[in-house]
Amino acid sequence: MTPLVYDDRPGTRAGSALEIGVTPGPQPGTVHLCVSGEIDLDNAAFLRETLLIALRSHRGTLLLDLSRITFCDCAGLNALLTAQLATLRAGRRLRIVTASRSVERLLRLTSTRTLLT
Repeated sequence: MTPLVYDDRPGTRAGSALEIGVTPGPQPGTVHLCVSGEIDLDNAAFLRETLLIALRSHRGTLLLDLSRITFCDCAGLNALLTAQLATLRAGRRLRIVTASRSVERLLRLTSTRTLLT
């Protein structure tokens, strides 16, 4: 069974909902998080908090699948980098294992891809 977390706060724009599925990762000691939807100023804090909860709840490496992200702005990038910093401080890892074109473009333009691998 896949635990899903939805950003269903009142006032969330239609089509911008964020969904995060959490499952055991393919290797022992990993957790797979599949994120779907748009990441922007409206829900970046939700993503950041969900990643930090996953960090506190699981002891392994966090593997992010962002292949289903249709849009990601700098607020989303900030959420990812904040979660990455928290994992490093905890002596752990957060890795983007797959990303959509829009996410890859943002990471390339900001030269941050190597920080999240």
